[in-house]
Formats: sequence, C-alpha cells, structure tokens
Amino acid sequence: MTLKSKAAVLRATGLPAPYAKSQPLQIEDVFLDPPKPTDVVVKVTGAGLCHSDLSVINADRAAPVPMVMGHEGAGEVVEVGSAVTDVKVGDPVVFQFSVSCGRCRTCLGGRPQICEAAPAARAAGELISGGSRIKDADGNTIRHMVGVSCFAEYAVVNRGSVVVIDKSIALTDAALFGCAVMTGVGAVVNAAHAAVGDRMAVFGLGGVGLCGVMGAKAAGADTIIAIDLEQAKLDKALALGATHAINARDPDLVEKVKDLTHGGVDYSVELAGAIPAMEAAYAITARGGRIVTAGLSPIGAKFAFEHGDLVTNEKSICGCYMGGCVPVRDIPRFLKMYQSGQLPVDQLIDGYIGLDEINEGFDKLATGGALRQILAPHGIG
Repeated sequence: MTLKSKAAVLRATGLPAPYAKSQPLQIEDVFLDPPKPTDVVVKVTGAGLCHSDLSVINADRAAPVPMVMGHEGAGEVVEVGSAVTDVKVGDPVVFQFSVSCGRCRTCLGGRPQICEAAPAARAAGELISGGSRIKDADGNTIRHMVGVSCFAEYAVVNRGSVVVIDKSIALTDAALFGCAVMTGVGAVVNAAHAAVGDRMAVFGLGGVGLCGVMGAKAAGADTIIAIDLEQAKLDKALALGATHAINARDPDLVEKVKDLTHGGVDYSVELAGAIPAMEAAYAITARGGRIVTAGLSPIGAKFAFEHGDLVTNEKSICGCYMGGCVPVRDIPRFLKMYQSGQLPVDQLIDGYIGLDEINEGFDKLATGGALRQILAPHGIG
C-alpha cells in the first residue's frame, strides 16, 4: 500500500541565502511506493543536517531535482521486502549513503564504499535496484538523495542502505554515525592509519572534522593540531581532544605547525572541502607523510602540487570516500567506541528541529552557527 509521508523536497538548486527567505526546501506530502523485494521502509527518527546536503542546495554539487534531501540519519524498520530476511520490523537502523552491489571488483576487493555500480544510481537519483519509490501529490517522480532521502517522516531504501544497530542506543545520536562519524573517524583510522604517538593535523572542524579529532585522540595520536577559520570550532576541538588549535587565516600557519612537530605532521587530514586547506595540508606534511582528503570541493576545483617535491619527500595523497568504511563493520565498531566514551559524538549536537525549521537550520549551518542539528520528523521524545 502507498505510504504518505511529509518530506523536505528540493526543486531548484542555487537559490540565494538566507534560505529562510528563499525556501529551497519545500515541505510537501509525498507518496512512497510499497517496498520492492530488496527494499525496506524506515520510520525516520533523526537526520543530521550536513554540509554535503548544503553543497547540493547551493549548487556546489550537482544533483537531479526534484529530490527528497537527507543522507545522514537513523530510524526504525516498519516494513521489509519479500527478499529481505536479515532485517525485521522493529529493528533500529542507521542509514549509510554508499550502497553497494556486492558483486563488482571493488566490492569483492573489500571496498564496498566505492562500489562500481553505485555512482550511476546515485547520479540518477534512484535506488541501486532501479527506479525511484517517491512521487509527489500529482504523481510525478521525486528523486532519492544517494539512495536515502531521510529528511522525511518515512524512507524507502535498499536493504544495503541500512545497518542494524543495538537497541540501547538513542537513534537521534546514532544518526550522526551514518556520515559525520564514518567520514571523520574513518578518514583517520582507515585511511591515515593513525597510531599511538603520531603527529596529526585536521583541517575543517565541522561535524566531520571534529569526528576526525575524536578519532585521532581515540587512536592515541600524540599531537593533534586542529585548523579552522572559526574560533568557536577551534575551542570545541580543544575540548574534544586536540592538543593545539591554529586559525587557518594565520599567515604563519605552516611555520607554526613545523615548529610544533619538529618538521611537519605524519598525517594531514583535510575535511574542509576547500583547495586552500589542501594546499596547507600538503605544505605541513613531513617527509614520508600522507595527506588524506575526504572533503568535497565544488565541482571543477583543482589541487596542484610540485611533482618533484612529492617524489623526493615521498609524500602520498589519498582520496577517502565515506572514511574508507565498510559500514556493516565500522558503524557498530564506532558505536561501541561512543558507548565507551571514546567518541563523545553527542557533544556535536546543537539542537533538534522539525521539518518546518529546516531552511533556517541550513542558514545556521552555512554561517557556521551550528555543528550538527538533528531533524526529528516525528518530534523528540
């Protein structure tokens, strides 16, 4: 049976800020098709407002519209398709935004986050099993955001887009593990391979970057240098485990980092999605070090470096999608770290909002007035 759901629909990208005035996200009644054999239906409990959403709204990243937005969230399964046997009604789940086919070369190689089949579905705004499950009030097709679309009361997703979690964890907190935690912590532990005693720098201290700081501390890094443009975020990074904080506008940034680390960091983790951050990350990395980037710059942005320097100093540059995570492995692992106090992710949550406040929420995110706001489509409590 078709399911009616309120949702935040993006019908045009690039509308001017403030979004409270231009209203890029329209709250509409949409209609969800019944689940196909490999689908599940999830009642969304919480969804994080993320810069990746903002980059679609402001047209930094391309996406097919109209689209129900949202990719980071958690909820409860309310229906499953006929072929789904390992997820049941009532299971608490976290969404993950890079569904995989399980059969391509990268999936079989243990890297499902860069599944070869996923990009085509993502670009079309469809589920990996084909097509959209969302229609508007006039019967027109609405697209899915990365196969999730959790800025809504309910979402129909492929079974591979959810990870079942422990029932003891608050779903409004667990929502952050679908993107911010996987991307930030994953970049540090899976791509940088941070270890006890390492010297690290983290560029960009939004929700993802602060998760990177927490991941570096949990891994035992000796020096953790937090770098951002905003003092409030630098202060937050120090509270969450950074040993030093430097404003990205400081003209002596490179020299200060090299002085602190006796020549440079072992790993620079760029989570700002900005070319100046990449350039600084490369400059402060010591001989033999690695630059890991999980930030997404606007389409067409290019990063340049001196080839000879890369070779003679044996540096490496590593792109990192979704923190290099295998979601079914890493989301439960990171949740256990949260429960033990190693990843105090709840400290990133600024507040909870309803669907009717979502445009104002993106104004706060765009101006640096919030780290992670949690959309609660059904209310809190």
